[in-house]
Amino acid sequence: QVQLVESGGGLVQAGGSLRLSCAASGSIFSINVMGWYRQAPGKQRELVAVITSGGSTNYADSVKGRFTISRNNAKNTVYLQMNSLKPEDTAVYYCNAEVVTIVGPNEYDYWGQGTQVTVSS
Repeated sequence: QVQLVESGGGLVQAGGSLRLSCAASGSIFSINVMGWYRQAPGKQRELVAVITSGGSTNYADSVKGRFTISRNNAKNTVYLQMNSLKPEDTAVYYCNAEVVTIVGPNEYDYWGQGTQVTVSS
């Protein structure tokens, strides 16, 4: 089994920065895609950013130019550097990973418990 643990959330003023981390552990053979999603009150969950094992990235239009996703494959960890934060970025941020376990060959989605990001004006 696989566990994802997020960290780095908190309260920040508009214009500030936060860096989220998500570490995957367990019976991992490979992680093809890791990403961040968020859900704000009254809204559906939305993709924020994803990154493949090869480093290809995709971002939501709302965060392009402000957020940067990266990963350390050796540590099975994904990061989200969030700059120029806006109040509308306030949400619970969830880490997601598409994992092939050591018992293979199927790929499964795993989710973290979420970390709260609150941006005040």
